[in-house]
This record gives sequence, structure tokens and C-alpha cells, in this order.
Amino acid sequence: MDSVSVFENAARTAGASRALATEAVHAGRDDLARQGLHAPPIDLSTTYPSYDSRAEAARIDAFAADGADPAGGPVYGRLGNPTVARFETALARLEGTESAVAFASGMAALSAVLLARATAGLRHVVAVRPLYGCSDHLLTAGLLGTEVTWTDPAGIADALRPDTGLVLVESPANPTLAELDLRAVAHACGTVPLLADNTFATPVLQRPAELGARLVLHSATKYLGGHGDVLAGVVACDEEFAGQLRKIRFATGGVLHPLAGYLLLRGLSTLPVRVRAASTTAAELARRLAADPRVARVHYPRLGGAMIAFQVHADPHEVISRVRLITPAVSLGSVDTLIQHPASISHRVVHADDRRGAGVSDNLLRLSVGLEDVDDLWADLDRALGVL
Repeated sequence: MDSVSVFENAARTAGASRALATEAVHAGRDDLARQGLHAPPIDLSTTYPSYDSRAEAARIDAFAADGADPAGGPVYGRLGNPTVARFETALARLEGTESAVAFASGMAALSAVLLARATAGLRHVVAVRPLYGCSDHLLTAGLLGTEVTWTDPAGIADALRPDTGLVLVESPANPTLAELDLRAVAHACGTVPLLADNTFATPVLQRPAELGARLVLHSATKYLGGHGDVLAGVVACDEEFAGQLRKIRFATGGVLHPLAGYLLLRGLSTLPVRVRAASTTAAELARRLAADPRVARVHYPRLGGAMIAFQVHADPHEVISRVRLITPAVSLGSVDTLIQHPASISHRVVHADDRRGAGVSDNLLRLSVGLEDVDDLWADLDRALGVL
């Protein structure tokens, strides 16, 4: 499917009458005009006064029971924040879910999901490689008491056990951009919740909840923020699971700072425009790289998007050392183009055999395409690739 078709198919949010581009601008801000405001306010309070301590106790008891947002005004920053809540509302609308719960980072968000399942006695996870390197490491090392079974998509159903609490996939995957049939994967999960990491695709290109995923994970640091200046994670899900995640967030303290919530809400407003523009450039760069004899192989998803992975004949470290316009740095999804060597950086914590088995070869480079002119980017890549 080409990029234009993808954007046309993703034009409207699930169950909504407004187009996704309109939701991106207005979701989480619907009440501003009634308050005489145009820009969302930033609420930096950590605590809030209450002269009715009995009512306060009742609200805290209600939160402890089901993790629902406390009725009435805010109570304490670890239970929730009005600015962060605006971002959560907007992201849930874009992903087509009932709720969303934001965290201090993507890894904090994933950790909360694993802890929520572990508290129910469901510590076994079925996962498909490749995943983001730190997600892989968190599961493999059993740092939260989880046990993981790695499998390919066809083996998911057979890998499930009575104590399986989660199936975890990423599509397109980091860093190889391998794609999964999420609808088929969700079917194979049966009653076990499927968590789909949607960081690379964003809700502009793909909404996993529509395909059967119960949980949608984002490293919001990436495209949702979009400017390389905010660290955050978020899980979009149904309200029942959101309540569990809020209780974990309250207990562990992995809260998102209000300023980060404000920047993320602002980032969402331009998300469709940024993803569309960067995807157009990425598709052209992928075409040029595929035709270049200095490049062994190009990985670019059928879904489209702004990420490219490519294998080079030359020393990949030398290629990185020669870029001048493109920034050699970790992370992705910013307005400027970034390049990195996954085997040395993002997936260094994954055992070399597991890394290579998942397609993360030593000559693989990952390019996060930004909003620069395509010819300027190509000139930089052409110089960096050197002479064959």
C-alpha cells in the first residue's frame, strides 16, 4: 500500500465523525473556548487544597478500588494532572481507545503493563522479535519477575500458557521495520491481551486497537512529541486496563511531568502533517538507496512511514562518521533526520546471537527521516556512503 492510500484510509478516527487531522488539532482542547482560552494551560501544581477531608478520603478510596480518575478536582500530582490528562484524552481519541495513561518514559509505560499483569499472577509473556532493544532486555533479563517465550508470529498460539499475561509485538519493528499482520496476531492471542508497540507507525498510519490489540504502546518521546525535547511514554487501552495502570503509576511514581504533557499535546496537533511530509521524503530516499550499488539491502515498510533501515557494503561506522547534515544520534521521530547503528546503540543490550537472529545485522543502519529537503538529505547520504 502506498503512502497516499495509507493516509486516505486513516482519514477518520474510529467511531468519530471528525477526520484524524481535525482530532489531532482539537482533541484534549474542546473545553478551552468555553473557558476563554486558546492555548492549553500548564498546571504545575504537585498538590491541591481541599477543605473537605472526608470527601477527599472517599475519592482516594475510590481510586484505590478501580484506578478511575478521581471525581471532582485534582488531588495530588501522582494521582493525575490536568495538563497530562489533556494529552491522554487526545491520544486515546487518535488511537480509537477508551483511555490512555501517560508515563515518564516508554520503558516506564511498558514496565507498568508488565507489573499490572504480574499482580494478577500472570508473569509469562509471549513476544516476537525484533523489539526495541531495551524492551527485549527488560523481558529477557526478567528484571520485573517476568518469564518470556520468544516465538515467530505463527507460533504465538502454541506458546500461550495458563499464566500468560501478555503477548508483545512491534510493527513496524525496531530497527528492521519488519511488519506483522496484527489482526492475525490478535486472533492467535485468544483471550490474552495483545500489546502492540505503535511508536514507528503512529495512529496516523495504523491504529492497532482497530485490529484487535487491547493495548497500544508508544514511546511518546518519538513522533508524538516530534521535536526531540520531551521524554515520555503512553499506553492507549480500554478503561478497565487504564485503571490498573493508574494504580501502578501511583504506586511506583512513574508520572509524566506537566510540561512534558503540554509539549506532547502540542506535538499531536502537527503529527499528521509531520508524518505525511517525512514519509514522502523517506519513500523517495528508500527508492534511491535501493538503486545504489553501495547499499546491500533496503528495508522500508509497505505501510510507509518515516523510518528506513539499510545495509551497507562499507563499514557502517565510517558512514556515520561522514554525515554532516544528518545527525548521528539515538532516538527517532524528530523534525531533523537522525542516523544510528543499532547493533552498537539501540540493540547493544540484546545478545549478539539473538540480535542477528532477529535480522539486526552488523552492517545495518537506521535512518529516521525528518522534514529537511529530500535532495539535501540525499547529498549528505551520498557523501557519507563514499566510493564503492
